[in-house]
Amino acid sequence: MHSFKQSAGENRLLAALAGPDRQRLFADCERVELCSAEVICGSGEWIRHVYFPTDGIISLVTALRDGSRLEVGSIGHEGMLGSSLILGVNTSAQHAIVQRSGTAWRLGAAVFQRHLRKNVALRRRLNCYMYVLMGQLAQTTACSHYHQVRARLARRLLMNRDQVRGNQFHVTQEFLAHMLGVRRVGITNAANSLREEGLIDYRRGAITILDGPALELASCACYRGANDMYERALGSLPVPRPRRPRRADPASTRRTAHKLTN
Repeated sequence: MHSFKQSAGENRLLAALAGPDRQRLFADCERVELCSAEVICGSGEWIRHVYFPTDGIISLVTALRDGSRLEVGSIGHEGMLGSSLILGVNTSAQHAIVQRSGTAWRLGAAVFQRHLRKNVALRRRLNCYMYVLMGQLAQTTACSHYHQVRARLARRLLMNRDQVRGNQFHVTQEFLAHMLGVRRVGITNAANSLREEGLIDYRRGAITILDGPALELASCACYRGANDMYERALGSLPVPRPRRPRRADPASTRRTAHKLTN
């Protein structure tokens, strides 16, 4: 059981449960791999499992009939996929697509609902998470409508940082364009702007956040608002503070910015 307890700490919702409650839940859980670009569940499909990610990221995506897509939320080690089951709804409202490969704890939908009925602490905590998730979905929708691409990109990169618990991760411009619902050239221009100011480095899809505090200033207020919402309902969400990489030389950055095509 030691390995279960250790892994539970990788998902914040499960780590907060008391030992006996956590052990009963893990007796029915299995560890699974999340593969990048995998569609876990489609919009309107029956929810067969719930997922508690430990080190992967799952994007919640709304798709229109013309093929346009927009990310309305994302789930990392702080949350779970399949939360509509808490409300007794057995179908998914969005597409759930793996953004970053990793691992998760998986539980059958029927078994999960049985645990909800029997485990008061689990039910209370997940009710709070459901409240947070609905608030964040609404905030993301407003953010997409009112805020500029540069600020929204900064917000998304900060979210990735928090979810991978590090300043380095991989994400392509094409993916960011789809997720933010903008043209790729808009992402290129916004990323070049952040790069020229020494806030990020971006090479072949590998992003390094060089100056987290400055990137937070470049982001819209929605980043802090979403974190505040989580903290009020579920407790503090720690932000990684590894040693900050050396900021790129501004002159060198300007010379190479035009090469940013991936």
